[in-house]
Amino acid sequence: MITLRQLSLQRGGKPLFETTSLTIHPGWKVGVVGANGSGKSSLFALLLDELHPDAGDLDLPPRWVIAHVAQETPALPTPALEFVLDGDAELRQIERDLHAAEAAHDGARQAELHAHFDAIGGYSARARAGKLMAGLGFTADQLERPVAEFSGGWRVRLNLARALMCRSDLLLLDEPTNHLDLDAVLWLEQWLRAYPGTLLLISHDRDVLDNVASHIAHLDQRRITLYPGNYAAFEDQRAARLALQQAAYEKQQREIAHLESFITRFRAKATKARQAQSRIKALERMERIAAAHVDSPFTFSFAEPDRLPNPLLAIEKIAAGYNGQRVLDHVNLVINPGARLGLLGPNGAGKSTLIKLLAGVLPPLAGRIETGQGLAIGYFAQHQLEQLRPDWSALRHLQGSDERASDQQLRDFIGGFGFAGDRALDPVEPFSGGEKARLALALLVWQRPNLLLLDEPTNHLDLDMRHALTLALQDYHGALIVVSHDRHLLRTVTDEFLLVADGRAQPFDGDLDDYRDWLNERQRTASRDATPRAAGNGNSATDRREQKRQDAERRQQLAIQRKPLEQRARVLEQRMEKRHAEQRTLETTLADPVSYDDANKNRLKEWLLRKGEVDRELAALETEWLEIQEALEALARES
Repeated sequence: MITLRQLSLQRGGKPLFETTSLTIHPGWKVGVVGANGSGKSSLFALLLDELHPDAGDLDLPPRWVIAHVAQETPALPTPALEFVLDGDAELRQIERDLHAAEAAHDGARQAELHAHFDAIGGYSARARAGKLMAGLGFTADQLERPVAEFSGGWRVRLNLARALMCRSDLLLLDEPTNHLDLDAVLWLEQWLRAYPGTLLLISHDRDVLDNVASHIAHLDQRRITLYPGNYAAFEDQRAARLALQQAAYEKQQREIAHLESFITRFRAKATKARQAQSRIKALERMERIAAAHVDSPFTFSFAEPDRLPNPLLAIEKIAAGYNGQRVLDHVNLVINPGARLGLLGPNGAGKSTLIKLLAGVLPPLAGRIETGQGLAIGYFAQHQLEQLRPDWSALRHLQGSDERASDQQLRDFIGGFGFAGDRALDPVEPFSGGEKARLALALLVWQRPNLLLLDEPTNHLDLDMRHALTLALQDYHGALIVVSHDRHLLRTVTDEFLLVADGRAQPFDGDLDDYRDWLNERQRTASRDATPRAAGNGNSATDRREQKRQDAERRQQLAIQRKPLEQRARVLEQRMEKRHAEQRTLETTLADPVSYDDANKNRLKEWLLRKGEVDRELAALETEWLEIQEALEALARES
């Protein structure tokens, strides 16, 4: 297991952790959350032995293999598939040893190495690497392309595939979904749920944390607090803990006021001097409780647009693409005020192409575009972060977009995006990706657009900023079209979906769960189409009927196998729900200072014992449930 005992760490004179303790058991999937600068990446650096604690201890099993995503990828001539295979260091070592044994004509050594190679799945390693890359959006013709030919975002995906290729005991992932589209996020989520090792995942994607994490490690006030359950459970438990803390704080403040009042009134009186001194000492010994607060540093809203023409924008029989090659064809779309569209579709199907077309960045290859009088488009895309002037401050960028506004107006506004005080005057060059994204959003909001076109607006944004953006978009009065891999954002700010696939853009009648099913069915169909038919006249009517009969029998057999597994999964889910409820009740009770009064001494022992029993029962239930899910996923792949 991973154990931190009374660990303290400083970076650049700033304390990140102070006497904090943490225990993570093998197989746990832990979401790591906390404000920017709270020490999430430093925690990973500690685990990778890149940093060392200033005090306390960090224990890791000595034989554990640790995988993480490299921050940089040099421009290598190595084929992409070989680069990913390099993630399995043991596999590559055996291959090198085999070459040496073959050169030395050492038959016994070759036999030993081939047995070891087979034991670690070496003969299926290339297929495994190809499957990882396909899940992350790489096409078959990209597997042999040199790494140097890929752009920065695709190199990040290669680094992620390389980390997943490693047969690790501990996997450290820092914002792995930042450069992925929704299809790849859904695939990665499924892969992480089936991962057998211990996972630490820094993520600002609520859905990923809800669907993957078994625990949440919250970094706050130089401490790491571990909460059982996913992100939704963490929010509930933290709210209850903060409510208890606030109640204890208010009670203590009343007690302090009473003691101070007595001291003030009677300190000068000889008959009461000893009692006053006693109360002074009581105040000095008292461990002060901090007031509970969870304040987001971000507060902003979209001003109401000056005009809302109806329609805002209409396109008819549009074709769009690059260098004469059509990505989209015969697209018709009318955008009225109040429209809230989310774009769905496979990687490379043309979602960003459609956004660029609507923004006027990409001219149409055919068709007609009509714009309403007074149309004001606000377009956000990742390339705009690169267009920020590195030598300008956040305030100067805003001044450049509106010379009439006063500095105080601009400072008040930019402060809502986290650029308060002197931070508004700092040059942009050293800003993090999240800070640049916030500034680009601020510039967009200030323009008061009546049509918002957002292409992956949450990349690099933390949970607080995503929440603030979600609230602002919910109150936005104009029209909105968004491409995002953040399902929480899509669910909360869009009313309908447009499916971009196979060169078309058409309304999608369903929700995000239906889209996931659509993707899975599309992948199964593609796999069946790619499977070569048996030799002989496979196109005859008799062969087709026989194939259909066999497919039906296989589906029926798989359904028979699935049914008891699904029933058992439902039973386990009901039992887990009950145990989670009991666990939360016990945690609330144990967090209450009253529980530690002498009057509750015997009951406290019972609560602690029961808490241990419930934790163990939940761990066993979750393990069995995960095994069943893996079996169901295997059956789904066969169907």
